[in-house]
Amino acid sequence: MKILHTVEFYAPSIGGSQEVVRQLSERMVEMGHDVTVATSYLPERDFTELNGVKIKQYKITGNEVRGYEGETRFYQEFLEESDFDVVMNYAAQQWTADLTFSLLRKIKCTKIFVPCGFSALHNPDYEEYFKKMPLILNQYDSTIYLAEKYRDIDFARKHGVKNLHVIPNGADEREFLKGYDGDIRQELGIAAGNNLIMHLGSFTGAKGQPEAIQIFRVANLQDATLLLVGNVFDRKLYNRLVASAKLFNIHPSNLRRRKKIIILQLERQKTVAALQSADVFLFPSNIEASPLVLFESCAAKTPFLTTDVGNAKEIVSWTKGGEILPTDIDMSGNSHARIKDSANVLSSMLVDDNRRAEYTKNGYSTWNKKYRWDKIAIKYLELYKGKK
Repeated sequence: MKILHTVEFYAPSIGGSQEVVRQLSERMVEMGHDVTVATSYLPERDFTELNGVKIKQYKITGNEVRGYEGETRFYQEFLEESDFDVVMNYAAQQWTADLTFSLLRKIKCTKIFVPCGFSALHNPDYEEYFKKMPLILNQYDSTIYLAEKYRDIDFARKHGVKNLHVIPNGADEREFLKGYDGDIRQELGIAAGNNLIMHLGSFTGAKGQPEAIQIFRVANLQDATLLLVGNVFDRKLYNRLVASAKLFNIHPSNLRRRKKIIILQLERQKTVAALQSADVFLFPSNIEASPLVLFESCAAKTPFLTTDVGNAKEIVSWTKGGEILPTDIDMSGNSHARIKDSANVLSSMLVDDNRRAEYTKNGYSTWNKKYRWDKIAIKYLELYKGKK
């Protein structure tokens, strides 16, 4: 088949949506399909093909509500004139999908939409956008949701959308089934015998790094290291957290208890190795659709603690690989860990070897059976081929 995937950002950009579309695209190429990704122009991207996936990039920013800037006409002409067998739009509220909506009746091939959460559903600026959404959803041959219960699939069911399917996210077996040549803890300066608590997520302001530091600060721990790893999107946030970590590390009480915070940007191989070496994955994120990192934690044989964010509760029930932290959810639907209560949960998890071992066993076994990308890509392809 000749397949087009559209997503706002793609490699070398790193993030959840980028990873999902990369995994699907590369797996489908390996299975013999012709795959193109339409995405935003990046000055650092010096290639037009990556691992067999063709990349078509456009200098476009914005969405239907904020407005567009750039080469919108060229992108829409590309959609109308191309001869793909399948077009899959990944994520609403961004230009590659929003600019497709008005062309759906003109695009004659199989059309697939993955809304990816509808994060702005409760934002009054998007009222008109979501009034139109039921009609849009019904113009796709299939819509795919990452959870059995979340705001996007709840919205679709409420409005009688019939063409919906649930396909969860996952983790890359090629990364997590191979070992690491080296001692990652030693390389990162983590003292022998320390409990390692890890947070993985881009520094965007919504992934919960400040909350992770607060939880670690309050937790009654000693001989413990908190490792924060992620790409920098919000430089001010990153610099503020680095400064906070330096002050934390030289405080006499933390020196006495041997508590330390490390904040790094790591290459992917070392990131995976660190996650595999961690005792607990701590993820007090504020907003998600279906967090990939929870599946990656299971694949890494590391128990997780997460806020009630996105479909995290569902992932806990699916994998039995971790727990939900005490969480408050605000009027906008954003999640906030209760710091003191979450610190108590973290402390109790670290001293309970049997609890962590059970989560490790359950999470890894379930991931290996159901949530590997090689298995998930086949489910997408079945829908692409019209198999229900």
